[in-house]
Amino acid sequence: MHRKIFCVFLQKESEGNEFQPYPGTLGKKIYNEISKKAWKKWTIQQTKLINENKLNMREETDRKKLETYMKLFLFNNKKHIL
Repeated sequence: MHRKIFCVFLQKESEGNEFQPYPGTLGKKIYNEISKKAWKKWTIQQTKLINENKLNMREETDRKKLETYMKLFLFNNKKHIL
């Protein structure tokens, strides 16, 4: 049985992820508000950002940058950003 949620990214009801795709409070928010389709779009965008900006995921500052990009991409509204 697929879990349905209202996706704030797509602005419509859509299939939710089967599991929390990111840790912590932000991960719970993503699980509850971001669809599987929107998460897939983010993973594609994430790869582009890592490559284009030469981000090193071993560096905490680069991981924080990517998390900020993720919040902006998925929620695109300042009131949703944690």
